Amino acid sequence: MYTLSSCPWCRKAKQFFKDRNITFEYVDYDLASEEEQRRIREEMLRHGGSTAFPFVRIGEDVTVGYNPERYSELLELG
Repeated sequence: MYTLSSCPWCRKAKQFFKDRNITFEYVDYDLASEEEQRRIREEMLRHGGSTAFPFVRIGEDVTVGYNPERYSELLELG
């Protein structure tokens, strides 16, 4: 998951996973080094064509923006 430290929707996305005890990794883009930001931008463009946040990748599927219904669907939380 790529997020911005000041983004309320990014905080909601992180909380969605925490509330369900789902292990996840994230990087706050705005707190990363310039080199890491470049790498993140390239990955985001390769895997979804968007550089909006939050950028959540579950397996090979990408969801841009806070979308709990889609996260649940991809995680098969039924």
